Amino acid sequence: MSNTKQARVLTVITTTGAPHLGNYVGAIKPAIGASAGDDADSFLFLADYHALIKNHDPLQIHQSSVEIAATWLALGLDPAKVTFYRQSDVPEIMELCWVLSCWTAKGLMNRAHAYKAAVQANEAAGEDNDFAVTMGLFSYPVLMAADILMFGGQRIPVGRDQIQHVEMARDIAQRFNHHYGEHFALPEAVVAEDVAVLQGLDGRKMSKSYNNTIPLFDTEKKLRKSINKIKTNLLEPGEPKDPETSTVFQIWQAFASKQQAQSMREEFANGIAWGEAKKQLFELVNAELTEPRARYIELLADRSSLEKTLQEGAEKAREVSRPLLQKVKSSIGLRPMTS
Repeated sequence: MSNTKQARVLTVITTTGAPHLGNYVGAIKPAIGASAGDDADSFLFLADYHALIKNHDPLQIHQSSVEIAATWLALGLDPAKVTFYRQSDVPEIMELCWVLSCWTAKGLMNRAHAYKAAVQANEAAGEDNDFAVTMGLFSYPVLMAADILMFGGQRIPVGRDQIQHVEMARDIAQRFNHHYGEHFALPEAVVAEDVAVLQGLDGRKMSKSYNNTIPLFDTEKKLRKSINKIKTNLLEPGEPKDPETSTVFQIWQAFASKQQAQSMREEFANGIAWGEAKKQLFELVNAELTEPRARYIELLADRSSLEKTLQEGAEKAREVSRPLLQKVKSSIGLRPMTS
């Protein structure tokens, strides 16, 4: 039973593609660490319905959910301490989404960043404003609102580009509450100021769109090969190197203790060779990922266990979603003839 004094924290886990080191350092590791504390009632879900907006390949949709679920569990997410579920296993979310859509102004959706970006791209290409814009893309913020409001999310960890979705969920909740009475908690976006943003192989932000990532659970051989591909300057061994402009050092710092970071900073000042720096970086990263990698492989080989964990999480989630949806439906007039 959750402590009622705990804040309800809801974390959205996207299910698009294999995670990389940037995802791990910037999102996965902090979220798992926060979920282990006693000050929050954590709900984390695989947003597989959201994935349909951009991906219509059934095999990829399925495989991504498997890999992402295995990743979070392998890295230490404890399903006994949190509510960890797959969005599509909680049908109440989609019912609530329709109810909320009937209270959401089209003008609000017109202002959504993703839709505006699509319109701008179409205008630049000389296409109709709504060319290739699906209703999934257009109404995505309503589904996001349903995800949040269904479980009384009070603190929603998001990146800066996602703040608008939480604000929209809040607006929709306030409008519904004003008309039908208090049903939904009003969510607050939580943006961590100290989130690590890793650089990729080419020095730009590590991102799948730049094709510069280091996959999280590659084999040791592939991990070493990726790290060796990190772009560096032409400074020779013995020449001092600037850690502040080095991708090698930036990744090192994300995995190292303060003492290790300081030690490597001194090595840079003393002119460590790039090959040696990359060798030490591989050893540091690999040491942290060796056990999770083995666990990840085990989970992928035992999908029935993975599915059982998600189904148990969905049942925990539905202990919250069923009564709330029943209350919502009753308040809007969708109730038995005898009541």
